[in-house]
Amino acid sequence: MRNEAGALRTTAPLVLVGLMATSLFINYIDRGNLATGATQVRADLDLSATAYGALAAGFYFAYAFCQLPAGALSDRLGGKLVLGLGALLWSVSTLLTGFVQGFYGLFILRLMLGMGESVAFTTTSKIIASNVPKAQMGLANGLIGFGYLVGPAAGTLIGGMLMARWGWRPTFILFGALSLLWLLPWSRVQIREARPAETLARQAVTMRQILSRRALWGASLGHFAGNWNWYFILGYLPMYLEMQRGFSKEQMAEVVSSAYLVNALAALAAGWAFDKLIQRGWSPSLTLKAPLALAHLAGLGCMLAMPFMPLGACIALLFVYEIFLGFSSPAYFMIPQIMGGPSAAARWVGVQNMMGNMPGIIGVFFAGVLIDAGGGSYGTAFLLAGLVNVLGLVGWLAILPKVAPVDWDAA
Repeated sequence: MRNEAGALRTTAPLVLVGLMATSLFINYIDRGNLATGATQVRADLDLSATAYGALAAGFYFAYAFCQLPAGALSDRLGGKLVLGLGALLWSVSTLLTGFVQGFYGLFILRLMLGMGESVAFTTTSKIIASNVPKAQMGLANGLIGFGYLVGPAAGTLIGGMLMARWGWRPTFILFGALSLLWLLPWSRVQIREARPAETLARQAVTMRQILSRRALWGASLGHFAGNWNWYFILGYLPMYLEMQRGFSKEQMAEVVSSAYLVNALAALAAGWAFDKLIQRGWSPSLTLKAPLALAHLAGLGCMLAMPFMPLGACIALLFVYEIFLGFSSPAYFMIPQIMGGPSAAARWVGVQNMMGNMPGIIGVFFAGVLIDAGGGSYGTAFLLAGLVNVLGLVGWLAILPKVAPVDWDAA
């Protein structure tokens, strides 16, 4: 749509961010369904904990290693098209999972799901950096964080209830079909994006320049540590509560979805607060690094203590962890958006998110191995997740320099 002067009339930033947050909401429901139905899927397909870990790792293998091409495609083809194609692929993969009959078919579909979902953060970061005013960037990332953090809450609660009633196969089919509906409103948005030829002609920032930034590697290490904890909880908490703590699927769904909801609300509040603090004169470095550091300290304590505490204290520590994680979540992508800017944010996030999702490959799989090796005990897996937080503190506080826009001409 164009106005009388012939200029592109772009979709309002709030509507645009709302649709992207909805896509992340769907994204995390679809990726988390396997964890919600883990006990049923393992029983139906006769899978060990190691085989389950391989399925989870297969998703993250495709998800992590598609980050770099996703960032490059976002710059060349535009965030709108790439996000739409990714949503189509992950929705179809979810739907087809309901028909799978064995480990290998399910493994292939998890790879396809990872490929589709890999575009989410590179495209949304590029679109936010190009279409959202800097004064509203915190709230935009808070809304995105709310979307992808409330997704597991809704998916675990609704999916858990549906699986308890109808089984895991109809639930996957239903969620995949509903996911496709998001493409209808997304096809109508108008986004400020350079045409491919213009992007290539004006793109002064090279991949070598991006890779040479110390900040990229500090953020990548911090992202790695944060995701090790988050993906361990996302992939194993439902099964842990059912198999180790004696929860029914309905009880598990209620507790886990409540914790995820608290996480999402904390992310939304943090995004709003980050904007206000920066507008009042706080430095972006202090505003963004402090909650990241606190989240790792909370993760360190909670992961080490949870499996050894009485049930009530274990659940309380879960909520403490989710609150601090939520407060830190918008900072993960605000940092590359601020430092990289519109011309580099997508590729920066592609590298950072690739490194940040390595725990999905090695951490989630290794957790399954540790559980099997321990005779079904989750203690060593929790212990390792806790200790990894030390790397996060090093990345965000020691390696990441001042958070400020990079002067790419001087880089």
